[in-house]
Amino acid sequence: MMNIGKKIRALRLGNSLTQEELANRLELTKGYISQLENNLTSPSMQTLFSILEVLGTDIHEFFSKEEEQTVVFKKEDFYEKENDTLKHMISWIVPNALKYEMEPIMIDIEPGGQSEIDDPHAGEEFGYVLEGQVTLVLNKKRYVIRKGETFYYLANKEHYLMNHSQQHTKVLWISTPPMF
Repeated sequence: MMNIGKKIRALRLGNSLTQEELANRLELTKGYISQLENNLTSPSMQTLFSILEVLGTDIHEFFSKEEEQTVVFKKEDFYEKENDTLKHMISWIVPNALKYEMEPIMIDIEPGGQSEIDDPHAGEEFGYVLEGQVTLVLNKKRYVIRKGETFYYLANKEHYLMNHSQQHTKVLWISTPPMF
């Protein structure tokens, strides 16, 4: 059986609305929206149609079976791109990450190689060095990060990774919003 209240709450949150904001748009009370979301009352068909219209959906979409979202990705799902000039390979380890809030990649950098130089952009980036060591260049300042260490910064300055060592390096690198 479908949990209508839970589904209405999820849609409301997806639209970044408080219970009060939703209630005001529908000329209902916040208490009524709360009761609906907790399945303490059921809406009339007319009220349900109005709620769904405000939340940007319709009755057909609301009651359709949700397609199962892929949660686990395997090596064969990854997309890889090699850059011989910069001596690196990027693996997009979550396909279609552009529809998500963040984008994780795995970057392998050969000795003497580097990532593309990223211009300043909105968002934040996080990295975890899995193998070797890497130099993060952030606004011309350099930081050496070794295996098992992490980095985190606002991406509002020019940034890239370089491998100055004699060994191969591998970094899990996550950007929000998706940029790679």
